[in-house]
Amino acid sequence: MLVKICGLSDPRDVAAAIQGGARYLGFVHFPKSPRHVSLDRARDLMLAVPEGICKVVLTVDADDALLTAITAKLPVDMLQLHGHETADRVAGIRARTGLPVMKAVGVASADDLAALETYARVADQLLVDAKPPKTAELPGGNGLTFDWRLIAGRRWPVPWMLAGGLTPENVALAVELTGAKQVDVSSGVECAPGVKDKDRIAAFLNAARGAD
Repeated sequence: MLVKICGLSDPRDVAAAIQGGARYLGFVHFPKSPRHVSLDRARDLMLAVPEGICKVVLTVDADDALLTAITAKLPVDMLQLHGHETADRVAGIRARTGLPVMKAVGVASADDLAALETYARVADQLLVDAKPPKTAELPGGNGLTFDWRLIAGRRWPVPWMLAGGLTPENVALAVELTGAKQVDVSSGVECAPGVKDKDRIAAFLNAARGAD
């Protein structure tokens, strides 16, 4: 079981995620998010990450200038696209940056599953997330789940990661219902929006490994 701890903004939380065995660490560069970190802050945090742990930068509909700044300044291993990027835009970003790309796709009903097939043709990984309400300001990190049975037994030609409302308390059930081999958590290991709890980070990592 590979675990991504996303929305990290404090060196102590980065250390807790590393110590607990996280394989991906996510850093959000999106000013509307309570988990937003500046590029300078992200760089400082990422430089403390050992080799072998994937450093992921999350962006939302980033333009080319921002992508250039991110790749020039940060020791990033993967880009996570969490906006309304089209399949062509995803392919273009992948070609432009030379980095692996994970595309987030929101799911609320069976009608949303076709998008996963589309993005699987252009992205290196998929993030299968809960679709935010139309009134939500954030595309993710809202603590919402979706009906995991919608993707039970489904597979795509690229690796995929389950996200959306996962917590130490429900991740085992989510894995059981979906067969996920990778999981992502952000708000589920927080004590307040954008404030991680090291004990919940450890509990989530333990629960996810136990569900494998």
